[in-house]
Amino acid sequence: MKRGDERRSPDPFPWDAAMTAGLGMLRLAPDAFWSMTTRELDAALRGAFGLVAIQPAMTRSDLTALMAAFPDTADT
Repeated sequence: MKRGDERRSPDPFPWDAAMTAGLGMLRLAPDAFWSMTTRELDAALRGAFGLVAIQPAMTRSDLTALMAAFPDTADT
């Protein structure tokens, strides 16, 4: 494995944020919310609010891997 090729496990699904969006912002009934797929919830939020998914913030290990893959050099 080359440097910077390490893989990290995916972040867990943000259930608290999904429930806040579906039950609070969209005011879905619980049975309607729990019968939706995550894709349907995403489409409903985008349709209602024009929301787009936000990528999670870069972690320290992400930055370290990026710096190793693309080191700064004195040559410009």
